Amino acid sequence: MNDRLAGWWRALLPRACPGCGAQLGAEVGLCRACRAGLHAQVESHSLLRPRPQPHLVSLGRYRGVPRRAVRALKFGGARELAGVLGGALAAGVPPQWNVGAVVPVPLHPARQRQRGYNQAELLAREVARQLGVPCVEALRRTRATAQQARQHAAGRNEMAGAFAVRPGRLPLDPSCCSTT
Repeated sequence: MNDRLAGWWRALLPRACPGCGAQLGAEVGLCRACRAGLHAQVESHSLLRPRPQPHLVSLGRYRGVPRRAVRALKFGGARELAGVLGGALAAGVPPQWNVGAVVPVPLHPARQRQRGYNQAELLAREVARQLGVPCVEALRRTRATAQQARQHAAGRNEMAGAFAVRPGRLPLDPSCCSTT
């Protein structure tokens, strides 16, 4: 379906914004007000680093519009949200990071069959497109894990060892991927 025809369908069929419930009209993904409220920020604290160091871009705390939008993307089949959320994330990537590629986190094949797509891959592809870099499938899933949305922070240790690097897919410069 071409973009013009898709725009007509969006305008004719009433759809609620996953962020606030307002009618979307011809908008894609989120209404203008919810889009305007998405603010990417660089995070310094996470389990990925042993000490505080800017290394992660997020859309803030997992509540409100970002939470509802992510849930609609993951569980509601709203794939068009990947463009909106991915664009917002890409806008928050500092230019001095010199990102060379974006790597999506793979879903376990059973979960991907259940969902029909990998939301992390959709987001990664949009971030990569916005940054003008390749999206590289450099990870493979080695085993199934419990759904992370149902885990508390302490239970997320189960993710250790759930992924492996596909040889030859990542950049050769080890400083780009350091975790220290």
